[in-house]
Amino acid sequence: MAREECKALLDALNKATACYHHLVLTVGSSADSQNLREELQKTRQKAQELAVAARAQLTAALRDRGLGAEERAEFERLWVAFSGCLDLLEADMRRALALGTAFPLHAPRRPLVHTGVTGGAGGIAARALSVRSLRHEAERDFDVNDLRELEREVLQVGEMIHDMEMKVNVPRWTVQARQAAGAELLSSAGASSVGGVSTEGRRRPCDLSKALAATVFSAVLLVAVALAVCVAKLS
Repeated sequence: MAREECKALLDALNKATACYHHLVLTVGSSADSQNLREELQKTRQKAQELAVAARAQLTAALRDRGLGAEERAEFERLWVAFSGCLDLLEADMRRALALGTAFPLHAPRRPLVHTGVTGGAGGIAARALSVRSLRHEAERDFDVNDLRELEREVLQVGEMIHDMEMKVNVPRWTVQARQAAGAELLSSAGASSVGGVSTEGRRRPCDLSKALAATVFSAVLLVAVALAVCVAKLS
């Protein structure tokens, strides 16, 4: 039961980490906005909650001395997968911090597209924006506070990784995979066969037709050569 719970937590953590990685790639681009930053905040917090829960489950299981050899090997594989996922999450959080600092939401930016319009439009814009809404001020505070919170969370994830290594000693190079390399590709290829007909079964008619065509072509070629020899002798 504990193993299934760990697998479910790890699967959810993988999905959250992949989603966070996808969102981080858009920071600083034309798709960047406060909605994106808020989604990044929610996703990374969800990923950290899943990481804390998975770490507690895996640590308790691996520190159990009454655990069988097969069960321990399975939990060690989950532990290695969890460690790799956490490393990726930390790297993406550091990338989000660097990009968020380099591309603040409400700071003046250099335009990416020059329209050719120049002049004293700054004064008109300043008068139009002289009265700022509370929503605008809240957005500015969100940007700054989120970066501070992200910096603190990056340190927390780093401490979590260090704490994991101190509590449970599972060298990654000692853990063996359950499947051979490329097993997923072979299983997907086997699943693509329809009605239980294998790939070899579907290829046999094609191979027979090719062999027949080659035989006919060889016979025609021999007849042509014989006729050419006869014509040469008669001439």
